[in-house]
Amino acid sequence: MENQPPSLNERIAQRVRDLRADRGLSLDALATHCGVSRSMISLIERGESSPTAVLLEKLATGLGVPLASLFEAPQPEAGPVSRLADQPQWRDPHSGYVRRNVSPAGTSSPIHIVEVLFPPKARVAYETAAREPQVHQQVWMLEGTIEVTLGDERHRLDAGDCLALVLDRPMSYYNPTRKIARYAVVIATSPFASR
Repeated sequence: MENQPPSLNERIAQRVRDLRADRGLSLDALATHCGVSRSMISLIERGESSPTAVLLEKLATGLGVPLASLFEAPQPEAGPVSRLADQPQWRDPHSGYVRRNVSPAGTSSPIHIVEVLFPPKARVAYETAAREPQVHQQVWMLEGTIEVTLGDERHRLDAGDCLALVLDRPMSYYNPTRKIARYAVVIATSPFASR
């Protein structure tokens, strides 16, 4: 029998375990730091849960990494090209949105590119606020319409529009239409908190 590549839930489990270990955090310490229960983190680390985007965002923030990095292979091969067949896709079990990590894994780049297919009438709200290191995003609408709310600011984006923001307040994504929205998110981390 051939070795099967790990499922995306197994990959997320390994990444969370490795990142937590690298930071010297116990399950309890990470739970306190990110606001996710110890038992849920344990389930995620064992690959026995299909965590939502909101839950993974809380974990990523608590671990000090961008959400996109949780989908990388534990020992990714560094290379300048990311082939479509090797780009991991993940579906949020709550909203049904599908994200695909486009950027090559295993490089030292502070930039990640993610493509998102967002279902009609779907909504995802991230409660986390300021992140360390600081995270910058640009959301580029490829097809459809999306509403992005950052704190008290709401931005409606149509095909071709691009929104630049710093992840320093709670935010949400909402598709107000009856059509799938497709957009790219470019994420850059900065080790310096410049405000």
